[in-house]
Amino acid sequence: MFLGLSIAELCETLAVLLTCGLFAGFLAGLLGVGGGIIFVPCFYFIFLGFFHTDPNIAISIATGTSLLCMIPTSISAALSQYRRGNMDLQVVKAWSIAMLLGVITGTAVSKLYGGKWLAVFFGVMMILNSINTLLRANAKPAFEALPRPLFQRVIAFLIACLSSMLGIGGGTLTVPVLNACSVPPHVSVGTSSAVSLFVCVPGALLMILMNVNSTPLGAPVGTLGLVNVLAALCVVPVSIFAAPQGVKIGKKIKPVTLKRIFAVALFIISVRMLWSGLS
Repeated sequence: MFLGLSIAELCETLAVLLTCGLFAGFLAGLLGVGGGIIFVPCFYFIFLGFFHTDPNIAISIATGTSLLCMIPTSISAALSQYRRGNMDLQVVKAWSIAMLLGVITGTAVSKLYGGKWLAVFFGVMMILNSINTLLRANAKPAFEALPRPLFQRVIAFLIACLSSMLGIGGGTLTVPVLNACSVPPHVSVGTSSAVSLFVCVPGALLMILMNVNSTPLGAPVGTLGLVNVLAALCVVPVSIFAAPQGVKIGKKIKPVTLKRIFAVALFIISVRMLWSGLS
């Protein structure tokens, strides 16, 4: 036995975590989603299945761990996107403060009312997002340009608030919003990679600092606050490696196809998460 797991369980857990890191890093580079749509359900099922963690605790720790893992993944993806000119720095600057405030609000709400309902919330929100993206893959943008700065900041606040509660980097919500405002898909993806940093960095820190003296009973070994450091150490190296590969391939894919890939991947993961939350 090691870390409370048999050798077979330990090998299986490591294999799942490494695979999770590869997929999350690749999708972060390809779609600008930060990897949270992979990390959250993956960690949730590992904590439930292998460590037999209470579902309410498992979803909270999965959320915090996901935010920590997305920091290096988002940095790697953002740098690769910036080098290829796929980034609107004006949007990044305009949204930054509002996103920081949104993260603080979302983290506080998650701490006070966190639990298994987050799995259901995650599933519902992402399913609606994926269906909208898939149906509108070929549609013209809803708006000719981004709204006035004040409305942009309101949007950024809401994106960050929801993202920090769900343990995602913000790209899952940012990309459709930018696409709807006539921002080219590749620029939306690149900008989203940078914006995600304003969610995952403060979000992960708050998940640790706000709970460092009250790590839940029954939490998996290696948990600090609401972040499992051991799980993060397993997935981060491979996700950093995979992110630039996703950027490289994404550059060769047509914008409409990129939207459809994003929607299908999001739908599959969200349905699985929703089913787990309801059951």
